[in-house]
Amino acid sequence: MPAQTTSNNRQKKEKQMVLLALGGHAFMQRGEKGTIHEQERSAAQICKHLQTLVDRDYNIVVTHGNGPQVGNLLLLNETSDGSVPLMPLDVLVAETEGSLGYFLQQAMLNELRRRKLPRYVVTVITQVLVDPEDPAFKAPSKPVGPFLSKDEAERRRDELKWTIIEDSGRGWRRVVPSPKPLKVVQRHMIREAAAEGHIVIACGGGGIPIIKKPDDSYEGVEAVIDKDLSSSLLANQVGADLFIILTEVPQVFVNFGTPQQEALSAITSEGLMELYREGQFPAGSMGPKVLAVCDFLDRGGKRAIITNPETLEDALRGRGGTHVIGGC
Repeated sequence: MPAQTTSNNRQKKEKQMVLLALGGHAFMQRGEKGTIHEQERSAAQICKHLQTLVDRDYNIVVTHGNGPQVGNLLLLNETSDGSVPLMPLDVLVAETEGSLGYFLQQAMLNELRRRKLPRYVVTVITQVLVDPEDPAFKAPSKPVGPFLSKDEAERRRDELKWTIIEDSGRGWRRVVPSPKPLKVVQRHMIREAAAEGHIVIACGGGGIPIIKKPDDSYEGVEAVIDKDLSSSLLANQVGADLFIILTEVPQVFVNFGTPQQEALSAITSEGLMELYREGQFPAGSMGPKVLAVCDFLDRGGKRAIITNPETLEDALRGRGGTHVIGGC
């Protein structure tokens, strides 16, 4: 190998690595239906913000949610007339990993080409190992799919072996497990591709949940993995120097939505967890992001930021966002 090529490869691998996790609604704004045009427009907008990571010459891994999109596929799947086979949830997660990865990949490539930057983008359909003995499988809790009448929900429960619940007075829904992610199967490929300077899109929707069977083969399971926790795990497994979660607010707040609301600019993971235990961060919004950041730091990560896309550039300069470090 020529000496110049060897030197360039070494420089790429010595750059700092960042894993950035996009929120579940990054592709759809409030009030939108999720048309192709809307999702492509949102992907293009988010990729403009991500150029600040390119400008800082990071090696980059991007993860993203898929809640609205997999929800739409479930609606199509579960309200069909039965003329085509139903697809299991793990397959629908794989489908949205591919489609949303495509939107991001194309938008990022277009932005790079406009700026005449010689970097490439790759989407990895990512499998995430979970424990078949995880307690979540015995107590499914994540509502998915359409709202149904009680009779229809009970029919599907009996026919398809679903677990169902009555959801907030709006109807009956299927619930599936949300097990803890243990290992990202493609972690080495993701790390090596990013270390070579390619921008990698991975772990869409938390990744495809799989279990290992007694014969060491893999099998997909119908479950949902929290996207923030799988992003945190992947950040550790690829050796990310910085873990960023983009959400809808510029900073983490205590007493959010009250007259006593206060922004957190910098805090330790221990301090953040203490606030979490006090009930400051609800499970349906900031709670999973706080847990993901603290897990990353507790497993040896160096630094994390929670902010929104519009504040990302200022946050990287230390002028915005919530910065979290390990320790007390």
